Amino acid sequence: MTRTHYAGQDRFHAIHSEDVEWKPFPGFPPAARLAVLIGDTSQAGPYVIRVKLPMGTRMMPHKHSEDRIYTVISGVFYIGLGAEFDETRLQAFAPGSVIVLPGDQPHFHWAKSGEYITQVSAIGPLGLEYVKALDDPRKSI
Repeated sequence: MTRTHYAGQDRFHAIHSEDVEWKPFPGFPPAARLAVLIGDTSQAGPYVIRVKLPMGTRMMPHKHSEDRIYTVISGVFYIGLGAEFDETRLQAFAPGSVIVLPGDQPHFHWAKSGEYITQVSAIGPLGLEYVKALDDPRKSI
């Protein structure tokens, strides 16, 4: 029987940090970057991405349709739950922390103390919906 593989999982290989391709992502603030490591985020199936936010950048309240597992790679990852950005609700997670975020849970992020990088594992397609349409960078021209 022939086994089928998901995108990027058909052969043994490694992705080194110096080979990660950081790109702007339309749904993120202009300074934020996203790197797709494994899979196709527009399709059904597993994917692994990295998200990099430079110091001071905020991701306003939003949600993802898919369940996600975040691993903090570097910096301190500040995340809060809720439909309103509220600094008092932020929780700080150091490198190595793993955070489970159920799908459809409104949340927000802030690179409060410096740049951070998180790695996200999920089953696609990647969904991103802002609580307030005015916060969505894809809606501003």
